[in-house]
Amino acid sequence: MKMIKTDKTVAAIGPYSQAVEDGGVVYLSGQIPVDPKTGEVKTDIKEATRQCLTNVKNLLEASGSDLNHVMKVNLFILDMGQFADINEVYGEFFTDHKPARSCVAVTALPKNVVIEAEAIARVK
Repeated sequence: MKMIKTDKTVAAIGPYSQAVEDGGVVYLSGQIPVDPKTGEVKTDIKEATRQCLTNVKNLLEASGSDLNHVMKVNLFILDMGQFADINEVYGEFFTDHKPARSCVAVTALPKNVVIEAEAIARVK
């Protein structure tokens, strides 16, 4: 098992790895909408979704994978009323390749963010 760490996404804020690769599969911890360069937390749902998925993309690349090898995405959101806006941005990242996905409304997320995304992918 290999622990993955990169400065191209948010640092782990607890006792866990950003991602773990084992047997050609990479498991990403939840990515929140924080710009790793500035520390800015995105609060607009479209900007937040874009930042989360950019963080996912960057972590996948650091893991030896990419968006085209994602098998499953889990989204955790605060407001199901923003589902259409989330899907619009999500579609910018997953155009031809459409992994399985869950989207769950929750009451709170770390750092009071509006969305969190995690993924499971195959290594290229």
